[in-house]
This record gives sequence, structure tokens and C-alpha cells, in this order.
Amino acid sequence: MIETRNISVRFGARTLYKDVNIKFTDGNCYGLIGANGAGKSTFLKVLSGELQPDTGEILMGNKETIYTLKQDHYAYEEYKVLDTVIMGNERMYEIMQEKEQLYAKEDFSDADGERAAQLEADFAEMDGWNAESDAASLLNGLGITTDLHDCLMKELTPSQKVKVLLAQALFGKPNNLLLDEPTNGLDIQAIAWLEDFLVQYENTVIVVSHDRHFLNKVCTHIADVDFGQIKIFAGNYDFWYESSQLLAKQMKDANKKKEDKIKELEAFIARFSANAAKSKQATSRKKILDKIVLDDLQPSTRKYPFIEFKSERESGKSILFVEGLTKIVEGVEVLKNISFSLMKNDKVALIGNPVYTSLLLKILAQKESYDAGSVEIGQTITQSYIPSDNSEYFSQEGVSITQWLSQYSNIDDLSYIRGFLGRMLFSGEEALKQVHVLSGGEKARCMLSKSMLEGPNLLLLDDPTNHLDLESIQSLNNSLISYTGELIFTSHDHQFLQTIANRIIEITDDGIIDRRMSYDEYLEKEKHMKS
Repeated sequence: MIETRNISVRFGARTLYKDVNIKFTDGNCYGLIGANGAGKSTFLKVLSGELQPDTGEILMGNKETIYTLKQDHYAYEEYKVLDTVIMGNERMYEIMQEKEQLYAKEDFSDADGERAAQLEADFAEMDGWNAESDAASLLNGLGITTDLHDCLMKELTPSQKVKVLLAQALFGKPNNLLLDEPTNGLDIQAIAWLEDFLVQYENTVIVVSHDRHFLNKVCTHIADVDFGQIKIFAGNYDFWYESSQLLAKQMKDANKKKEDKIKELEAFIARFSANAAKSKQATSRKKILDKIVLDDLQPSTRKYPFIEFKSERESGKSILFVEGLTKIVEGVEVLKNISFSLMKNDKVALIGNPVYTSLLLKILAQKESYDAGSVEIGQTITQSYIPSDNSEYFSQEGVSITQWLSQYSNIDDLSYIRGFLGRMLFSGEEALKQVHVLSGGEKARCMLSKSMLEGPNLLLLDDPTNHLDLESIQSLNNSLISYTGELIFTSHDHQFLQTIANRIIEITDDGIIDRRMSYDEYLEKEKHMKS
């Protein structure tokens, strides 16, 4: 359990939050959400004691412990994988090290024997004899196989290091677990394992994540950072989102009725106040007008970009035909005998090895050659492609966002481009920023803007949610559900895959598995086939 009393945090003249009084209780998982820059990661640092607040205090019981997921993936390069995990329980690891040093002494004294006995008792009380098996179990669950447990951390891939550090955070079984983007770098199986682990976790979990499916699976509450406050709502992310959208609509509708009434009364007063016969009636209407007060709708710090893909023309019957496609990279057949055709209204999720799915999308977008087979694109088809790595699009110096986007539009109207960018959250002077200094999220929104202007009836999107915040992901998700053209995409976002795709194509070593069904149905079918 963690409680905050009158917590305030300021950076210069800006106040992130003021007088925050909330309680995080055992047995619950809290999803900490808010706009970019709202202070989510900062709040986790305040809770962990890494950052001191400007006012207020953090309250916990005497035996309460907090553990945070380490973000420095290179902090343990010279340590073995298993030891790195056990370091999640600092006291246990210290005892293990001290025991090892004592027993290695050549001049082992009586005092050393007494110390060793005390350490052994402490070690047994902490269930230390099961430490290695417990750590191994966590690693195996996250996909770090036994043959890697005695390797040094520097020998692992970046994604494997993420899993080890996550296992480290979970190993100590803290009373309070703080996780900042724990699904980054995890594959689908590891995410599913973590979801199950957190659902069964008996203590307090506070998590920051852009993965809506993950938040929906594990969260019992949402802690919303907005308006300089942090408020807790019961339910998962979808419940919070739907409720907040409904409430905002109801408030707007109520105000709309009031605004209409005010306009009616004002018109009546203006028309009849000079008419003696009507002056009494006009006065009474004025009194009614004075009593009407619009609800104070706070402009949320959240900004949802307006994303809408409109095809300039409808696709014909011939859309895309792929036959016997083969691609060899450094002597290895990475794509082998790929054959499929695209039909009207197909929204295809490509799954499998992300290197191979990205490569296939590049080939379909005519950005990469292939070694055998054929790719035929219908004459009525207008493609738009968004790669997972968009850096080549933003290498020019001295080019503003407005100038950059203008090259993808047939409309020679600067005000139109500025208005378009405004809807994509590049308002005012932001539209004049140089493209080579943009953040990952800004570049992603630029690429989406480019695709919208191209008016495609075939979208090729390679992990399009990468670098986007929750609000942009939600807007993009909604737009692709409504999109009337054809779509082939990859994604690591479970909810994105499930809500958009009506066809799944998995790239395998021998070709493809092609199923017309939702993503969840596909996972269930494959699970049954393997069991």
C-alpha cells in the first residue's frame, strides 16, 4: 500500500500536479495514464523515492518495499543472467555474496563461523535455498531458456535483457511494484505471461503503458493524470475511455441545449425590449437568461489527432496478387513461396518474425526487390506505405513540416496544409519546426498525415503505432476500423490487431498460414492445433 499526502511537483514555472492525495491499495493494479509530458514517469520516481516532491510526503508501512523496473539495459553487463535476477532481492543477494566470501577464507575464525550461522538463518528465513529455482522459473516464463541462465548479460540481445530486468523486478516480490512500459521489447508470449503474473499478484502494482490490451487485462483501476491532478477510477482502460468519452458528450449536449436556449432568449429580448406591449415579457426572459450558466468544461490536456483515411477512388476487382514470392538475404531464403491475393474489404494482419513481415511489406510497396515469383498490383490501386523505420523521410535539414508535407499534396494552398497539420496537433509555430529535429511521435504523425493526403485505397502499414501516445493510437485505431479501402499491416499492439484485422497471414519458414478470422480467433485456433 502506498499513500500520497499533498504531493506537488513543479518544473520551473510549470506545475505537473498539486496537492495529490490518493491511496494505492494491495491486490489492485493501477494503470497510470495521461498525455505526453503530464508527468507519469515523474510520479513513479516520486513514489519510489528517486525524486523528492516539492510538497507533501509518501506514506508506507514499516515492512513495505518498492521495486521499480530498471530502464538502463546495460547496467549489469558483467553479471550472470541468474545473478542479475536474484539482485531483485538486494538483501538476499548481499547475504549470498557475504556467505561466499566467508567460506572462501583460508583463515576461517570462530567469529566467521558465528557470522556464517547468522547469515544461513537469515538466508533460510528468506527462502534463499529456492532463489535460483525461483529466478529460473521467472526467466523461463519470459522466454529466457535455461541455456542462457549462466551467460553474462552482455551476451544477450536487447530484447532478452529487457526480459531479465523484468524478471529482476518481479523476483523480490515487493509489496509495491512500479512498472514503466514493461511490455516494451517483449514478444506476444512474454506479454501474455506477464499479464497472467500480474493478475495473480497479491500486492500493489502501478504501471505506465501504451499497450491498451495489456492495461485492460491487468488493471483494476486507472489513475488519470490530468488538470494538474491525479484521480483514480475503478475499471480498466477501455471502461475509463468509454466512460470519459460518454461523459464529455453528455456535458457538451447539455451545454448545447443551454446555448440554444440562450440564443432564443437573447433574440427575443433584442426583438421586443423596445416594444412597450412586450417589455414585461422581455424582462422576465432576461431574468431566465441570467440564471443560465454553462457548465465549466475543462479543456483536457489530452489531444486526439484527427485521423481519417479517405480513398480518392474505390478499388477495382483486381487489387493485389502475390504468387510464389521468394526473397534470399545473405544466402538464406527468408521468404519462401509466398502466395496470396487481396480481396475487397480485406484488412490483413501480417504476423510472424518482424524482420520477415517488414521485408514483405517493403516488397509489396515496391521498395525492395525479390528473387523469384511475382507481385501484381491492380490498375485502380493507389498505395500508401508507412515503414517501421521512417528516418530516411526526415533527413533533410532546413525543411519545415509545412514544406515537407506540401510535397505530398496536389493542393497548392499553404493555409490548407497548415489547417491539416493543426488537426494532427501541429498548431501555430509547431508547423514551422524543422523535420530533422522532430521526435519519434511527431515523425509518426507526419507519416500518417502524408498517407492521408495520398488518398490511398490500399494501405501498407508497418507497426504504425510505434512512437505514438495512447491518444494517437486510439485515433488511428478508430480510423482504420472505419477505413473502407484495403489494408495490410503489422503491429505489436494486441488490441490494434484484434479490432482491425479480418484476416491473419502468418509468415512461416515454409510459406504462410492464411486464415479469414480475427486475431484472437487465430490465436485460439493455433493453440488448439499445437496442444
